[in-house]
Amino acid sequence: MEPKKYPVAATADIPPGGRKIYRVNGREVGIFNIQGTYYALKNVCRHQGARVCLGKVTGTTLPSKVYEFKYGREGQILRCPWHGWEYDITTGRSLFDPEVKVVSYPVSVEDDQIYITM
Repeated sequence: MEPKKYPVAATADIPPGGRKIYRVNGREVGIFNIQGTYYALKNVCRHQGARVCLGKVTGTTLPSKVYEFKYGREGQILRCPWHGWEYDITTGRSLFDPEVKVVSYPVSVEDDQIYITM
């Protein structure tokens, strides 16, 4: 089946740091705005099917030296509300295993309209 582009929202509907959940082609999809770039994730956690896009958007610890604690990537990590599994919003990949991913969809913006391709 050929991928299709679906209009989802106006860019003004999702400000930087914001998110909204939409039903697109029978699926719930979370649209996130990270510093002006939009990302789309299917609203299903890989662990037990929670509505992952309702989870907290946060940062994470970064690689650092012994006894150091570096924190970064604020606003780019999505934490599942049920069991705390964490995903990179920009790729859909989990932080603990890059093979475990939330389904992500390509996003494009045309004339202030956000589209996702499924």
